[in-house]
Amino acid sequence: MSNVSQADIDYYHNGMRTFTTESSVLISSSKYLNHAGLRALIAQEMLRRNGADLPNTAFIPQVAAILHEMEDMPGIIRLFEEEKQRLPEFKRWLDRRVTSDFKADEVKDYPPGTLGHVIHDFLANSGYDIDHFFQGMKIDSDYTFYLKERVFTHDIEHMITGFETNFCGEVALLAANARSLFRYFRPELAAFINRVGTYLKAKTTMKMGLYYPQVIPEMLEAEDIGAAQGKNWKVPLMIVCWRDHLDWKVEDIREEYGITGAPPAGHWAWTTDASQDARSDPAHGVAMAAE
Repeated sequence: MSNVSQADIDYYHNGMRTFTTESSVLISSSKYLNHAGLRALIAQEMLRRNGADLPNTAFIPQVAAILHEMEDMPGIIRLFEEEKQRLPEFKRWLDRRVTSDFKADEVKDYPPGTLGHVIHDFLANSGYDIDHFFQGMKIDSDYTFYLKERVFTHDIEHMITGFETNFCGEVALLAANARSLFRYFRPELAAFINRVGTYLKAKTTMKMGLYYPQVIPEMLEAEDIGAAQGKNWKVPLMIVCWRDHLDWKVEDIREEYGITGAPPAGHWAWTTDASQDARSDPAHGVAMAAE
């Protein structure tokens, strides 16, 4: 039985007006709420468990595609042009269009401790593909370069920040990027660049609160650590040309760009299993974390 009374409802609904419409479908003042596909996906991804049948990363491309389709693209391009005039580092990054789509062979000879060596280890041993989104997209404008390069550099950001590709590492990197983007860009462009990040944080917070509360203390700590680091970044790491730094020591890159407070390796490894359901491995009859 609910403990919410009618008096509670009346208090919180004070000033509410009732509207009528001749529309035969759901409609509101929000274009996002009006999108049936987005409504369904966000409701599902905020309320479902991270089940053994479906990983936490499921449906990110679909949500990102819908959000992208709903953008005011002339307005976004205008913001790019305005920020290029205001931010010389941003303009230089866009004008150069140097991509970070590294292949294992081209970075195999860099010595230990350098960024090139770290990237090679990641490409050769992690099982991840650095080109994992907008595959096949042709880079023919500032905007398409931004889209592709942000995909390429996401995993490099994990390597450089020390926020590894585990659950809390992702949370920390989301927090760091949000802090850095809103410090560097005007709010309208920062919000656009962080649009998918906002969605990921929202669904993650909701699911942890509903199903995996044992992870919340560490998740909050990861948010704090990520936010503190992001506030110190010299520029958003998405606009760093990593090809210029392949022979740099990682610690020198961190010093150059204000990347502080990196956790030790493996610090949050346990949070991935803890933030999702276990599955049964039929070959061994043991519980395993969903991939």
